[in-house]
Amino acid sequence: KSYNFFPSCSKFLYSIRCLPRFSSRLPYRHVSASIKAKPSSEVRKKKHSSSESDDKLAALRELFLRSDINVDAYIIPSQDAHQSEFIAECYSRRAYISGFTGSAGTAVVTKDKAALWTDGRYFLQAEKQLTSSWILMRSGTLGVPTTSEWLNNVLVPGSRIGIDPFLFSSDSAEELKEAISVKNHELVYLYDLNLVDEIWKESRPKPPSNLARIHDIKYAGVDVPSKLASLRSELKTAGSSAIVISVLDEIAWLLNLRGSDVPHSPVVYAYLVVGLEGAKLFIDDIKIGPEVRQHLKNAGVEIRAYEDILSEISSLARRGDSLWFDSSSVSAAIVNTYKSACGMNSGLTPVYKSSPVSITKAVKNEAELEGMRNAHLRDAAALAQFWAWLEEQISNGIVLTEVDVAAKLVQFRSRQDGFLGSSFDTISASGANGAIIHYKPEPDSCSIVEADELFLLDSGAQYVDGTTDVTRTVHFGQPASWQKECFTRVLKGHIALDEAVFPENSPGFVLDAFARSSLWKIGLDYRHGTGHGVGAALNVHEGPQSISFRYGNVTPLLKGMVVSNEPGYYEDHAFGIRIENLVYVKEVKTEYRFGGAEYLGFEKLTFVPIQTKLVDVSLLSPMEIDWLNDYHYQVWDKVT
Repeated sequence: KSYNFFPSCSKFLYSIRCLPRFSSRLPYRHVSASIKAKPSSEVRKKKHSSSESDDKLAALRELFLRSDINVDAYIIPSQDAHQSEFIAECYSRRAYISGFTGSAGTAVVTKDKAALWTDGRYFLQAEKQLTSSWILMRSGTLGVPTTSEWLNNVLVPGSRIGIDPFLFSSDSAEELKEAISVKNHELVYLYDLNLVDEIWKESRPKPPSNLARIHDIKYAGVDVPSKLASLRSELKTAGSSAIVISVLDEIAWLLNLRGSDVPHSPVVYAYLVVGLEGAKLFIDDIKIGPEVRQHLKNAGVEIRAYEDILSEISSLARRGDSLWFDSSSVSAAIVNTYKSACGMNSGLTPVYKSSPVSITKAVKNEAELEGMRNAHLRDAAALAQFWAWLEEQISNGIVLTEVDVAAKLVQFRSRQDGFLGSSFDTISASGANGAIIHYKPEPDSCSIVEADELFLLDSGAQYVDGTTDVTRTVHFGQPASWQKECFTRVLKGHIALDEAVFPENSPGFVLDAFARSSLWKIGLDYRHGTGHGVGAALNVHEGPQSISFRYGNVTPLLKGMVVSNEPGYYEDHAFGIRIENLVYVKEVKTEYRFGGAEYLGFEKLTFVPIQTKLVDVSLLSPMEIDWLNDYHYQVWDKVT
């Protein structure tokens, strides 16, 4: 027997104590036929009109014919010039041209076709948002070509394919160039103009101009001179004169700066060049106030204009400096400028290596971990208040939309000390909308939060001392047995990963199967990774670590890294389930240490109740029941 726990502390305590410590297995029964997708209670979001989409494509294709452009196709990626996942609105070029607003995707336009590639998180969203002018390419699906394969198939040999070289990393541009060369296509770098910007014109939003701020040393843990000194040691070891850093959260972390140029991400648009003797920050001067200016001066950092980065790269090349580039993130524009400026200096060899800042930033120091712990407890208090409010509203028959609920959650969080804003757009998804993995409710198209449907809420916050990201799935009525089984199998996967113990130097993909195993046993799965890195008062999605089926990422999970634990299950047009906590990697004392290896595990940061009403106890082992009860005792102890 289980009870709702949100409104009442006493009910909460009873619900977690009453879980029995036994497991009586029931035969598996698939009853999904009883779950039917319900239409939205309000009008669905209108797609961009076909005529509007066609007008944009026609204008873009007209530019193809200009003598100074002369291309047969143009590729529009999601990223900005810093390879950011989340970007300022003025750089949302792929969204503008296609109408698809997901954070991941690539648009390709030829003289007579337009196609968009995105991954499994966004298939349903793209189906809704793309007009008939576009072909949806479901990346990772059997038989779906890559962008280069498609271009090789639809273009005549010897065609010219244009890109904005600032929006492609050096690696991705080189890979594209090689892939299209089999049909003798030419990759054309259009340095001086972005074709989407040309047709966007006056309606394009203005670039951000907000002031940067200092990230206090009590939260950062290490001062800027110490961080720069450590980086310079890496430069000497690599035999490099300077490193070019373009990834925004790396710059923010290294200089103990934060900003608000990108929605939900506390970063500023800038480039940073760190040499053996000095450092230069390329940023719009309007963003630098007196306090930040002095902060940078004290650390020996000079300020230069944002747009001067290419001239600086050329100058360093002519001077004979060997530069360090992380070619997976630094743009093709920067790397090619360096190569061209080297000219006859054939002995000048750049260093191509991963940025050492990336891994150092990912391994949190004790001050950063303490900030994350404190931020998560305040966030948990806000969420406890929010869930109590929401269940009371639903039980009283108050009509609330998904947007209403998301807005109210922000109100509860805003009462907590140090709250700065959301860490991403809240995924407030009722019923069938929960199956859209990165669903974003809109005022003119969102659904009512219904008492008789599953409700998935994935949200997070930026606090001055930490970043949060938490997902809970609940039901305010009586869930169907199939929904309970799916929820319980997701919970089993969550517990399995949380309890995992693994040898040092294990990459995240080794652990991914822990979270999927219970679903796999009945032939179910989910189309997203199980865990992503999270920054300390920084980006909610942080690399290089991850826990995913994508085995190409061999970055080991190291002590101090923060990752999410978020298995899920989604039935298209029916419901979605996800349970997400943030955890950090810690050392685990094991009885033995095979080969002298250290063993690692996870420590929880998130303390938000998991709805026991959705748990099919017969599917849980005694250990899993103990885990759930112990977790709720910790929630009660820490959050009250």
